[in-house]
Amino acid sequence: MKKYAIGIDLGGTKILTALVDRQTGEVIEHVKKKTKKEKGAQNIIRKIIESINELLVTCNLKQEDISSIGIGAAGQTDRENCTLIAAPNLDCYNLNFQKELCPHFNIPVFLGNDVEIAAIGEMKFGAAKGCDDFVCIFVGTGVGSAIVKEGKIITGATGTAGEIGHVIVDLNGRQCACGAHGCLEAYASRSAIEKRIEGALKKGRKSCILDYLEPGKAITSSMIHKSIEREDELVTQCVTEAAEYLSGGIASIINFINPKLIVLGGGLINAVDFFYQKTIKKARAKSLPVPAEKIEFKKAALGDFSGVIGAAFLEDRS
Repeated sequence: MKKYAIGIDLGGTKILTALVDRQTGEVIEHVKKKTKKEKGAQNIIRKIIESINELLVTCNLKQEDISSIGIGAAGQTDRENCTLIAAPNLDCYNLNFQKELCPHFNIPVFLGNDVEIAAIGEMKFGAAKGCDDFVCIFVGTGVGSAIVKEGKIITGATGTAGEIGHVIVDLNGRQCACGAHGCLEAYASRSAIEKRIEGALKKGRKSCILDYLEPGKAITSSMIHKSIEREDELVTQCVTEAAEYLSGGIASIINFINPKLIVLGGGLINAVDFFYQKTIKKARAKSLPVPAEKIEFKKAALGDFSGVIGAAFLEDRS
């Protein structure tokens, strides 16, 4: 077995590419680039190619040393054909990574959903190690999840199982990036919180988040964290509302799937402990009593590297 694989976590705001030791799960080296989805799918492909080449040069490796390139993308995936079918948060549709990357690298390419790869990483080396029955939920630009039963990812009939972000929480609610109305993602993601804060600021609400916000720049999880530390009323209100909605989605999962463990990760969870604590407390309160008592919650243990580590093991998928 070749020792190394390339793992790529393709998200709405960043592309994280890493060289992973498949024997230990260690990230040897990594490259992070901004996604800049507005520049199109080919720009994303170009950045992935550049990142892989950077890693090979930095680590003094040849293509023959790499067993696979694994990619986790935030969207609906056709795993068998290595195609990203629809990714609203990336503005990518019917993008075939095998066709795009194979002319540049003589290395097998594998594709999965972004939270699917995070779940694999956490199951092998992180918070879910030793547990074969859990749900992994990541909150960032969007809200995604993966379901693990008997140690395997449940993908569903069309490969789209686990799309908790598109569970309807308000029949006539806000429009989601997917085009539907009332999706959980439109209420509980960092993007949703950002829109709520920006809307309130335009209406004249005061907030210390303006101390961190630069013109034309997005509100980040770090800015939200700093504002909550300063007990900012507006930001605290918006984050509490998001936790209310996310906890309802999680309670539905607890009642419906009844997993042993829920692993929560992603930029917002990692940066804003107030959001994490509010969410799990409310989720327990909203769940049926018996599963609420038994369910265990953990933060993802691998941080930003959950996805790239998991992606390095997509080749093992059966």
